[in-house]
Amino acid sequence: MSARGEARGWAEAVQAVAKERGARYEEVGGLNPAGGPAALCPGGTNRITGELSDGFWGASCDADERQEGGFGRRAVLPGAVLAKSHMPDLAKVVPIFNVESLERTPGDAIDRHSRRRVEFESLDFNRRFIATVPRDHDPIALRELFSPAFIDWITHVPAEVDFGITDRQLFFHWRLRERSLAELKDALHHAGGIFDRLHREMEENGLDIYRSGPWNAGLEPFPPVPGG
Repeated sequence: MSARGEARGWAEAVQAVAKERGARYEEVGGLNPAGGPAALCPGGTNRITGELSDGFWGASCDADERQEGGFGRRAVLPGAVLAKSHMPDLAKVVPIFNVESLERTPGDAIDRHSRRRVEFESLDFNRRFIATVPRDHDPIALRELFSPAFIDWITHVPAEVDFGITDRQLFFHWRLRERSLAELKDALHHAGGIFDRLHREMEENGLDIYRSGPWNAGLEPFPPVPGG
């Protein structure tokens, strides 16, 4: 298949997921009206916003885009999917953290020197991921957030992934093994798994959380208080 044909097929797959989930599809994601909730993935190609998997509200778009194809047949294709969700409740516990796959570039390694690595008791997790927080943040909150069950689950995710929280938003980056409808659904399913499991960890620790809803996707304001 040509690069243009693959780009068209991928866009059709994204639109199919949006239609199936009753979510909003945009060829290029825009901003929300002034005064409203912040839009997720603004400027992202093939953005869908809504309930991306059961109980997981957010937005997703293409990531790691690059040109492919020969002269006159080139197209921009994604190498990954990026999903985001507003999670101010999680940000109160751990304002900023990153969990990155070890398969990264030298530039990423240099960037990590500005952060503090957080290691866990799981050797499998530590071999697969590097978890970091800013140097002025206490790593204990992140260690307490990740239960052994959560660590075991994320270690067995079948693709190369990164996730974390920044700007009060959860992000989940899934490197595509193929550009297909099934692959996109798998990525969004695991993004929802991260969202759900982190909320469960917070609940089990007696912390207040917002119930999942369109506010996580930037479609409505958050309720006045968590649990509302």
